[in-house]
Amino acid sequence: MLILVRHGQTDANARGLLCGHVDHPLTDLGRRQARALAAALPRPARIVTSPLGRARQTAAVLAGDRPVEVDERWIEMDYGRLDGVVPTDVDGGTWTRWHTDPDFAPPGGESLAAVGKRVREACLDLADDAARGDVVVVSHVSPIKAAVAWALGVGDTAVWRLFLGDAAVCRIDTSAPVPVLRCFSSPA
Repeated sequence: MLILVRHGQTDANARGLLCGHVDHPLTDLGRRQARALAAALPRPARIVTSPLGRARQTAAVLAGDRPVEVDERWIEMDYGRLDGVVPTDVDGGTWTRWHTDPDFAPPGGESLAAVGKRVREACLDLADDAARGDVVVVSHVSPIKAAVAWALGVGDTAVWRLFLGDAAVCRIDTSAPVPVLRCFSSPA
């Protein structure tokens, strides 16, 4: 099973900011969420994480004394100049274009298509191992939603129709001929 875990809460998440590559640490609640995840999730064969600190902090709690693999492909979307902005402060034309054109990238940022491409490659690289044993990936909203779009076989813009909470878990079964989404945005 490919078990996708969103990192615990950060102050920026709690304030509803777009959090791309700006690296915010976990809050006290985020650390408690990571401990709860560690207690509830099965002991995986592998643990993979985004390179950002909030994901690495969460992965370290899940791993205990086991090794954690860092994979750059699981990093959050680069929001460019929109990083740290409240979504309601983004002008309507930018939102409309971003929601309808997967190749659109905010100034200095990354497109949904680029995120989808790197995440699909990461999912394919983990699929065989996840078919034989649990593989936990600690990541962020955009990459996890891109992995869900991969599992469902839908386009990149479908991610705008999904909500993923802090410390939420998604499970993708990769043992079937096609990936099967077993759960989305659930507690561990």
